[in-house]
Amino acid sequence: MERTLITGGAGFLGSHLCDYFIAKGHRVICMDNLLTGNMDNVAHLIGHERFTFIDYDVTNYIYVEGGVDNILHFASPASPIDYLRLPIQTLKVGSLGTHKTLGLARAKGARYLLASTSECYGDPLVHPQAEDYWGNVNPVGPRGVYDEAKRFAEALTMAYHRYHGVNTRIVRIFNTYGTRMRIDDGRALPTFMMQSLRGEALTVFGDGTQTRSFCYVDDLVEGIYGLLCSDEHEPVNLGNPDEMSVLEFARKVIEVTGSRSSIVFRDLPVDDPRIRQPDITKAKKILGWQPRVPLEEGLRRVLRYFEGRAR
Repeated sequence: MERTLITGGAGFLGSHLCDYFIAKGHRVICMDNLLTGNMDNVAHLIGHERFTFIDYDVTNYIYVEGGVDNILHFASPASPIDYLRLPIQTLKVGSLGTHKTLGLARAKGARYLLASTSECYGDPLVHPQAEDYWGNVNPVGPRGVYDEAKRFAEALTMAYHRYHGVNTRIVRIFNTYGTRMRIDDGRALPTFMMQSLRGEALTVFGDGTQTRSFCYVDDLVEGIYGLLCSDEHEPVNLGNPDEMSVLEFARKVIEVTGSRSSIVFRDLPVDDPRIRQPDITKAKKILGWQPRVPLEEGLRRVLRYFEGRAR
């Protein structure tokens, strides 16, 4: 029975990973300081014989008694509202948190998986974005605290792999959605869902022609598990290559919710990417992975979750 530590385990993605690894028979240690995570996300696991929750800030020295087979480092603010509100904490968890978790992986001889991001590509000049593209990032802009924290984390992870022989993986996660997203985290899906369900106008930044691609959380979690079990050490993109404009996405949310909401436009935030689409050729080749849940089906799956929070 493998023992797996998931940092940021009470967050949106982290909590789904806790569920998945429990279902796979692992003993799971969920570590989170609840800065942006929520105990409600893992409340159903409390009391499970193979689940342990530790309230802890991973930027500090980490001690875990006994063996650890896998470490998944998912602790970090992950939405623009969060990392603009918490810039220092975002930089610290990407640097110090990565350093501490890598040190633990080295000490325990554990496999290590870093949650990186498509934000490493910044506002890309190459489309779609493949792993060999180095990005177009503004290091001193407001989004730089997240972009550069993750880019540094990738560099540190590869250094531990090359110098110390730590068995590492890096996943670059593109836009993902599903249940347990915070309704106020500022990302497109929860914002559009809540506005639509409340009959409010949907706020689209810029002219809405900027593009995104949305991956359902169950697909992403399967890809992450596949990557952990692989022998690939270089970064791997995981996301849905079905690209659409933000305006198209807003209209799709209105359609799925059956809302009569209108759409209003606001100024585009600084350094907001104009295009975003993953090239998942590598994931298909080495993991045999690609997303399976169509957007409309995924939106219908999460509709009840958001309906319960719109009242």
